[in-house]
Amino acid sequence: MYIYSDLLVLSYDLTMAKIKEGFKGERFLSLPDNLLSEYSKDALIGDLYLRKIGYFPHVKYHYIQKDQGCDYSMLIYCTDGEGWYQIHGKKYRLQKNEYVILPPDTPYSFGASNENPWTIYWMHFKGRNSEYYRFDNQSPRRIQADDHSRLQDRLRLFEEIYHCFSLAYVREYMRYTSACLHLFLSSFIYLDQYRSIQAFTNKELTFSGKVIHYMQENIQQNLTLEQLAGYFKYSPSHFSMLFQRETGSSPIGYFLKMKVQKACQYIELTDLKLQEIATTLGFEEASYFSRLFTKIMGMSPSVYRKMEKGV
Repeated sequence: MYIYSDLLVLSYDLTMAKIKEGFKGERFLSLPDNLLSEYSKDALIGDLYLRKIGYFPHVKYHYIQKDQGCDYSMLIYCTDGEGWYQIHGKKYRLQKNEYVILPPDTPYSFGASNENPWTIYWMHFKGRNSEYYRFDNQSPRRIQADDHSRLQDRLRLFEEIYHCFSLAYVREYMRYTSACLHLFLSSFIYLDQYRSIQAFTNKELTFSGKVIHYMQENIQQNLTLEQLAGYFKYSPSHFSMLFQRETGSSPIGYFLKMKVQKACQYIELTDLKLQEIATTLGFEEASYFSRLFTKIMGMSPSVYRKMEKGV
């Protein structure tokens, strides 16, 4: 048994901690096998359905090894950090904005980088039509934020699937979960088709409009002014001047307000803990998230939740 201890130099370390589950900020759901077996006979579920779904943020020492393979396919979508996986005797890096779909009945292993541990959205899926949501080779595939990307649409759909799957002891919720799963997996497999509506609606965006779209797509990241300016091929000072001229706000100031606005949506529309919201939005310290939220909204996140939800 081995673990990847350096993404640039392969090495083996039998003393390194290895953890399958139990990470700070993690979320995951599953259904018992007997219920899944029953659901697999349902005409609207059996073609494609979830077995398990989860979100693991910055999970150092995450490691899974399946020597006999599994009877389900697995999607791993990395949105930050990096990790690795090995299949058919070959080891691959999986980096930020990349994904892989691991096939059933095939031995594999995977894990997070120790130096820059990944944040991943993942799911196990099965069904009569699940083979149509796989690739012939298991090289990582990239989904980069750009003018036509729909990263946040995809993640919102993930949250909708997660919510409905949490209620899937009721058959109708499981049917809806399966219907949404087709679209979610198609957004990876048929990337150009998924992005085509954004290409149509964004073609007339102003400079600041394109920047704001890019910020929205990276709302969970800690973008710097240098990163923003570099993506749009400007110097930081010239980029700031252009953005401020159109919006009246500095780029980073605008980005932080967008993060707080997104936090308000999570507080109002989900039952995520405040620590989970902070982690999801890329804040390494919940205390900094709380201070920023209070500064912009005039009240703490906990007070805002009480006001909006009456709790």
